[in-house]
Amino acid sequence: MNNMAKEASEDTGFKRFSEFYPFYLKEHSHPTCRALHYIGSSGALVILACALITGNYPLIILALIFGYACAWVGHFFFEHNKPATFKYPVYSLLGDWVMLKDFLLGRFRKG
Repeated sequence: MNNMAKEASEDTGFKRFSEFYPFYLKEHSHPTCRALHYIGSSGALVILACALITGNYPLIILALIFGYACAWVGHFFFEHNKPATFKYPVYSLLGDWVMLKDFLLGRFRKG
């Protein structure tokens, strides 16, 4: 187990990300909250790419702010819960990217 995964499991009760992810999805059950996460993650990637391509590295801070702001609006105004980032920072960050991947692969479609 790498250090980040070990740190995450020690204070969360979740021993593996595979145990955490179902909890994460329940905390992101409102469609608008999920959409805001997708927008935030995608936008953060675009801003990060711009920062790296142009050499304007302060934009990296903007990427973080944009990504988290979108996600937190989803939690506070639509999901009405506290973002998992506060209690499970490592697994939550990983969850953001896995949820976006699952969305892009169509794993959340009904029927």
